[in-house]
Amino acid sequence: MTIKQQNFGSFENQKISLYTLENSQGMQVRLMNFGATITQITIPNSKGQPVSIACGFDNFEDYFSEKYRANAPYFGCTVGRYCSQIKDAKFEIDGREYKLAKNCGENNLHGGTIGFDKKIWEAEPIRTENAVVFRLWSKDMEKGFPGNVEAQVKVTLTENNEIVLNYEAIADKKTPLSMTNHSYWNLSGFNTDIQDNLVKINTNKLMETDQTGAATGVVNVEGTINDLRSARTIKEVQSELGDGFEHFYIFDTDTKQLKAIAEIEDKESGRKLEVLSTEPCMLFYTAKYMADELQRNENEKYGRYRAFACETHRWQNGPNLSESPNTFIEANEKFTSKTIFKLKF
Repeated sequence: MTIKQQNFGSFENQKISLYTLENSQGMQVRLMNFGATITQITIPNSKGQPVSIACGFDNFEDYFSEKYRANAPYFGCTVGRYCSQIKDAKFEIDGREYKLAKNCGENNLHGGTIGFDKKIWEAEPIRTENAVVFRLWSKDMEKGFPGNVEAQVKVTLTENNEIVLNYEAIADKKTPLSMTNHSYWNLSGFNTDIQDNLVKINTNKLMETDQTGAATGVVNVEGTINDLRSARTIKEVQSELGDGFEHFYIFDTDTKQLKAIAEIEDKESGRKLEVLSTEPCMLFYTAKYMADELQRNENEKYGRYRAFACETHRWQNGPNLSESPNTFIEANEKFTSKTIFKLKF
């Protein structure tokens, strides 16, 4: 196991570093401290050649291009303070209303205009564990959220081809908190789109959303096209829906218990991604809004249905849903979360 560190650019006169984790199986994960972002994941093919399976860029400047900023796909970053949408960009704590930026219609998305994904995190490589720990300090009332928050995410690459994401945070006031990793995957190495992938998600519960895209509650989808407890191809479901996936699946509300929640397989290559998490919700998204102009290079082009995301987090619009589990942390209460992306190739 090795960790390499190199200069990746600068932002507001601060150095941006790129870290490369590698295991003995030939799998590599590259991460930068801007947004605690995974910029690339590669696995070896049958000939030992590296295959890129996650969206991102080789140049730091590409994360600021007009076409990327206009499309805002959040490639590989760590999202917070509260990922996904908060309806009407507001919530209440003990009778006090807190107002947030409206950056998704009338709603707040991924913490607002400058969330955790657009911050420079402190980074510490842990070479004995093949890991990098990223740390961030978020001030009281930053982007409308109460409390000073110390946030951390530790990214580990194991010898079992697992990317382990351990999140921790603590605040000095009661505040909503939900962090996730926003990686997009294509197990074919972007040779094809993802529509022939088999997807299995271990629940029959789905969040219902209103016309703005904000969640309003949970519905049982047993026996419907959205029930993925038995694997289906993405194409089969999307053809019946007449649309791509942007589905928030709900699992056991115990946020301390690690559970297997999803599996996606590229049938042609036989590669699989298994997702395990302590989180009670996962967005399965098939990049239905991703711009076709985005690419790493001429051999790795992105776009609509060219990748999928498995975003594990607390309930979407949780601060406004009374039944949402563990949406808020109390002052000095420790937030913890764990997600594992396990590759089989």
